Amino acid sequence: MYQKLTPKQKALTINLDPTIYGTFAEIGAGQETVRHFFRAGGASGTIAKAMSAYDKDFSDAIYGKEVKNRYVTQNRLRKMLRYEVALIEERISRENHPNRKYFSYANTVTTINFDKTVKGHGWVGIRFQANENEDYNEIVIHVKFKENDATLQQETLGNLGVNLIFGAFHYYDNPRNLIESLYDDVAKDNLEIDMIDFSGPAFTYVDNRLMSLQLVKNGMTDAVIFNSEGNNMLPADVLYKKNIFAVRGSFRPVTKVNIDMLKNGLDMFLKDAICTTDETEVLIEITISNLRADGDIDERDFLDRVDILGKLGYTVIISNYSEYYRLIDYFASYTTGNIGVAMGVNNLLMVFDERYYKNLSGGILEAFGKFFRNGMQVYLYPYKDPETHELLDSSTLKVEENLKELYKYFKHNERIVDITNYNPEYLEIYSRDILKKIACNIKGWETQVPEGIAEMIKDRGMFGYKEELSLKQFS
Repeated sequence: MYQKLTPKQKALTINLDPTIYGTFAEIGAGQETVRHFFRAGGASGTIAKAMSAYDKDFSDAIYGKEVKNRYVTQNRLRKMLRYEVALIEERISRENHPNRKYFSYANTVTTINFDKTVKGHGWVGIRFQANENEDYNEIVIHVKFKENDATLQQETLGNLGVNLIFGAFHYYDNPRNLIESLYDDVAKDNLEIDMIDFSGPAFTYVDNRLMSLQLVKNGMTDAVIFNSEGNNMLPADVLYKKNIFAVRGSFRPVTKVNIDMLKNGLDMFLKDAICTTDETEVLIEITISNLRADGDIDERDFLDRVDILGKLGYTVIISNYSEYYRLIDYFASYTTGNIGVAMGVNNLLMVFDERYYKNLSGGILEAFGKFFRNGMQVYLYPYKDPETHELLDSSTLKVEENLKELYKYFKHNERIVDITNYNPEYLEIYSRDILKKIACNIKGWETQVPEGIAEMIKDRGMFGYKEELSLKQFS
């Protein structure tokens, strides 16, 4: 557990360290971070330069023009970090300062507008040396402001910047503590961090997907997204003005049922929405509550699931949205495009369970207003009862008596439609049975998962798989 310090204490600690030396470049909200270091005292040995290239023309002259004149971007931030470090290296001789660890801190943000219709957001980062003879590391984060006053947002940004700089030099060997320390003297109600990325020699063994998981687990954001290569993605970049098709599940492990549901549901969605795959973002969603189903989150199990989904080429979203309506509400905050969700019968029955909406003043009607918004459609995959062999679909499933008419309304208006082009053979595949067989080394499950996945599970010993002992091992 790290020791919490105030921004002033952190700034003074950095200032009094003769080995730390660097620049501050802040665009958009003034020089909110560097002022902490000036006020703390002893800044002359730490601050090489502090600047705010606020004017766009002047900023372009230093860092170059941006595509579409967008200045609050990750690309702009990384340009600033690398330019400023190169400038230090060029102008300050290593021979005269052999023990110095150089850094550049930068942010490019926009605070709340005058009409208070846009809350503001930005990119904050640091490029630094953990040791004077090592290459540079980078930590880049994206933030969303929640306060309704520009001055308060500026103060929050300043505290965050100090926390990032202090964390980079003091907690780089423990990224979890570093992430947690970002909220020292910063309320989670005032600031959301929805993306973080670590790179460089100090973070060689850091998996950024696990760092994303920490953001959701610690309540710093409600959802994070990473692509099939495992790279953290800014949700706004992925979802903005896109059509969205999502499938929720445990994917422990992913089965042919999951893929059948996704592919056939997506085909129907593209036809109904009259759109192409290029205009649509397909997301595999796993909830934090699902990851915690067996107690605390097993990070190895988490990586096993997402590694398999990545191998299959899917983009993954980890969310804190146990209720479906909250997930749809989240998507709708980024796009006005079409939204579709594929789900099984059991999940739809949970959607029609009033117990999940007791915290809403409008109850299930309020939830459904958000869930079935803007033409959102449910694509329902049938379920075959393993005991009775009864096939359940939208016509045969049974909801509570008082909700029957409400259910009929959504079905009649084609907000709930059946996936009809499914493979009947897959209806007798159950992930819980596959998981038991994997753990107990019982053969037969290999044909029930997508091609290549069985080999991956065996090679890496996923989900408790153990290679069967052979006589050769005892000879």
